[in-house]
Amino acid sequence: MCELVVRLSSGKEIPIDEATLSIVYKYIRSVYTLEMLARDLGLDNWEEAYEFIKRLPAWIAWTPSSFFEYTKRRICGES
Repeated sequence: MCELVVRLSSGKEIPIDEATLSIVYKYIRSVYTLEMLARDLGLDNWEEAYEFIKRLPAWIAWTPSSFFEYTKRRICGES
């Protein structure tokens, strides 16, 4: 099974899974600061959270969670 990740310049890799998506959805759709995003993703500071958001492909952020797993399987070449 392949795993989608976002790699930061610090070398950290953040896997894109259901838990990460729920945090990203909260950030996008509500009043949610970069400090809160960093805390919830286990990052060191808001700058890493900002870099994560910049590197996260937009289609992932706006794909409904129910459709994400299907899309991920298609990308990974799984049935």
